[in-house]
Amino acid sequence: MINKKESIKSKQRGIPVSPSMEPTLEDIYLTGEKPNYNLRSVKISIIAILLGIAGGFIAQILTRLIGLITNVCFYGAFSFQFVSPANNQLGLWVISIPVAGALIVGLMARYGSTGIRGHGIPEAMEQVLLNESRIPPRLTFLKPISAAISIGTGGPFGAEGPIIATGGALGSLIGQLLKTTSDERKTLLAAGAAAGMAATFGSPVSAVLLSVELLLFEFKPQSIIPVTLASTAATAVRILFIGTAPIFALNNVAQPGSLALLIYLFLGLILGVCSVFVTKAVYLVEDTFDKLPIHWMWWPAIGAIAVGVVGYFVPHTLGVGYDNIDHILNGSIVGRALIILFVFKFISWAISLGSGTSGGTLAPLFTIGGGLGAALGSVILMLIPNSGIDIRIAALVGMAAMFAGSARALLASIIFAFETTLQPYSLLPLLAGCSSAYLISSLMMRNTIMTEKIVRRGINVPNEYTVDFLTQIPVKDYATKNVVTIKAEDLFSTVRKWLVSGLEGSLHHAYPVVDKSGKLCGIVTRRELENINLPDDAQIKEIIKGPLRVIYENNSVREAADIMAYYKVSRLAVVSRKDRQELISLITHADILKARRMHIEKEKLYTRYISLNSIKKQKEER
Repeated sequence: MINKKESIKSKQRGIPVSPSMEPTLEDIYLTGEKPNYNLRSVKISIIAILLGIAGGFIAQILTRLIGLITNVCFYGAFSFQFVSPANNQLGLWVISIPVAGALIVGLMARYGSTGIRGHGIPEAMEQVLLNESRIPPRLTFLKPISAAISIGTGGPFGAEGPIIATGGALGSLIGQLLKTTSDERKTLLAAGAAAGMAATFGSPVSAVLLSVELLLFEFKPQSIIPVTLASTAATAVRILFIGTAPIFALNNVAQPGSLALLIYLFLGLILGVCSVFVTKAVYLVEDTFDKLPIHWMWWPAIGAIAVGVVGYFVPHTLGVGYDNIDHILNGSIVGRALIILFVFKFISWAISLGSGTSGGTLAPLFTIGGGLGAALGSVILMLIPNSGIDIRIAALVGMAAMFAGSARALLASIIFAFETTLQPYSLLPLLAGCSSAYLISSLMMRNTIMTEKIVRRGINVPNEYTVDFLTQIPVKDYATKNVVTIKAEDLFSTVRKWLVSGLEGSLHHAYPVVDKSGKLCGIVTRRELENINLPDDAQIKEIIKGPLRVIYENNSVREAADIMAYYKVSRLAVVSRKDRQELISLITHADILKARRMHIEKEKLYTRYISLNSIKKQKEER
């Protein structure tokens, strides 16, 4: 609410104020004073900090819960220590443990919530795009519990996906409990998700970037600031428990030369192709499960049979596998053992994830990509001994490039790899490798591992963040300059005869009405003039009804479109800032469509120019 003093001030500036004393959309655009978000942003930011702290503790609780289930199921010990199930001595009995966990997850999905199925991020994206960021409250509890059971019983997933999903669900729940707008709920959801990732990996910057690229679909202070604060708070909680050391430490890395950078770029191209294969393979498995003649509740158990069998022969494919990533990056796993690990990790993970169980994608993708990058780096080093590449950096590039190609989170992938190793000499190789992987993936695959599922449901997912062209052009560029006006004192009968005369200017759809001195009084439409019943001696000013909607020349076409849409009018009078009754021009919805059409034509010509040049180059090469 604005106070009386502000109301008087607005009237003095010629700005109408509604009876409720609230500034209208027209007020905001005409004054050029955007809404004061400061106090509201502070409130949301404080909530985001608390959410980040909660996310940090949730991450610690979930990892310890996974540790407890792993210790009980694989070692018969009651301990919260986060351990790998790879060293178990169960023999063939190890196959039964993932199956038992998957049966429980299937029951939870059927009788609790189907939202626990999958790795969480696509489901969060769907709620952002379709449901105003409202995630069912029960998912806040069911998702982490189901994920802990799935991963703790040997599921080949990372803990980060469920933690991200749980943080997002908690943010959405808080947004629903408080009086927040859909944008604020989305911000809190993204803040919770960023807190989950930051608390897992100690990577606050990449967590923010991931939220921007996969959840926010925007970049503005009102959303970025709370997300960054939540990510920072979650990282602070992680430091209390774990410290500041990077999760994957790399030491004694030399700065790469020009040849090495070219090789890392080439490596990224190969990983881009592989990321497409991995994504399509996961959804091929999912499509195969969809064809099974049994209820989907049993699918995770079927997928878990493959997890158990693979885990029996290759134990290190079981569980989260953060230790595997660390060993790959440090060169502890090489040769045949390396190839077996990432190949069978891929098989186990693809079948299990495709079955619809609860788990994450980041850690498996990092393991597969890191292993593939290290293997390719070893081959290249054998062929070109003086190339200057480092197999550890090749593994890191492979890890990040696999995620960049499959998820299309380019910046998040690069910064994540840097934050988790704190190795500055890796930045250039990462930039080259991830960018080339992203390029190949974009050329070969329309959707990503994060969006394919929801796109199949008919949901349109944004993949570009560009400024609306209409916000960049002023009204004066497209408004109609030579406006035909009608005098307020003109007789109704005279104007109606003129409308049917066919004379110049008589065929327009609307006419501004001005008084004797040329001051704007209002706008009347042709339909009103033709359909209203008034005496012939009535004056045109008697037809004018409703408030006059106006805009200034230097307002954007987007603002004009907003006012038209909000007030359900198809035209606005363009007036002078000095005198709102001084008519300058008229802008209609047709003018706005013209501006959009011209922009489309320019883009079409540019695209055609690129295509023609490409064809020309191909002919020259032949």
